[in-house]
Amino acid sequence: MSIKSDRWIRDMAGKGMIEPFEAGQVRGDAEGGRMISYGTSSYGYDVRCADRFKIFTNISSAVVDPKHFDESSFVDLQSDVCIIPPNSFALASTVEYFRIPRNILTICLGKSTYARCGIIVNVTPLEPEWEGHVTLEFSNTTTLPARIYANEGVAQMLFLESDEVCEASYKDRAGKYMGQRGVTLPRP
Repeated sequence: MSIKSDRWIRDMAGKGMIEPFEAGQVRGDAEGGRMISYGTSSYGYDVRCADRFKIFTNISSAVVDPKHFDESSFVDLQSDVCIIPPNSFALASTVEYFRIPRNILTICLGKSTYARCGIIVNVTPLEPEWEGHVTLEFSNTTTLPARIYANEGVAQMLFLESDEVCEASYKDRAGKYMGQRGVTLPRP
């Protein structure tokens, strides 16, 4: 198994693996300060967060149950900035749409800029032949409100190539999150 380089990422993006795609690192200044970078890095791709968020709230005193998830536990927000309450979380999706090749497993890791502020980004691996917008979970581990910026870098995707092609891909199994668009809530 090997990690894939910037050259491979650019080549595969040209074949539709990542849309929209940025061939280099975008680091320009954003309004109000420096932008958090996104785009192709040496051995990964830094994704952006879209501007639609679902912010967790306990206003309805619901029990969090992955088999019977209560959508009223979230407040919807469309904005360039999302404020996550202390010790809470928010969901968003990537700007980018992914089409993962059959011999590739993709791992997502949060960017250090957010981690150093106590904001953890969690995503499960993108399995072979999965496609869609990636739903991102941002956990605010601090006792203060935390800010997430839309259309800026939030996490890095690492592409691992297997030594052999899998027998059954996510597509073959008709996975329940196949082709998701925007933020997707838990599906039992």
